[in-house]
Amino acid sequence: HHFLIAMPGLMDESFSRSVVYMCEHSERGALGLIINKPSTMNMQSLFEKVELQLGRADLVELPVFQGGPVHTERGFVLHEPMLEEDAVNSEKTESTETPETVVPSNSIYASTLSVPGGLAMTTSKDVLEAMANGSGPQRVLVTLGYASWGEGQLESEIGENSWLTVAADPVVIFDTPIEQRYDKALSLLGLQSWMLSTQVGHA
Repeated sequence: HHFLIAMPGLMDESFSRSVVYMCEHSERGALGLIINKPSTMNMQSLFEKVELQLGRADLVELPVFQGGPVHTERGFVLHEPMLEEDAVNSEKTESTETPETVVPSNSIYASTLSVPGGLAMTTSKDVLEAMANGSGPQRVLVTLGYASWGEGQLESEIGENSWLTVAADPVVIFDTPIEQRYDKALSLLGLQSWMLSTQVGHA
């Protein structure tokens, strides 16, 4: 439940000026979704591709994002936690559960990774089927692909001044215009992009 914010010196095409929502980080590695790089596809065309009729007018024009360079043929849905008791009223705008109570087995979807203290990431088709039926999570961000790092790789990149980290704010993901998300994420640290140097310094 943190953002990785790319430093100006990170010139990799996939990650330049990217904001990554971290879903998992352990001694084995890390996994996240880029939240500010839209693809050319919108939700309407994605649903047509998987042969579903999108039943949510609020999602039709929503862009599908390039979540990262790994498994770009697979879809990942980032959303607010949906627990079994939410199924009877999936249209509600606020969850009454505290994030700490969310665990994968509580999700109403078949394959969901619940981020401690944060959001949920679902990879099973049933979340799309729920949206096709006019329900599903209120706020979603859908990506094709994800970003991943092997054991110790992310720590090394942070040490090389490639990334800044800050506790994530869902407002940046769901309520901030795409072109403003990088600067909005930086503002969580009290920074603006002009303050950042492309040079790496080591004391």
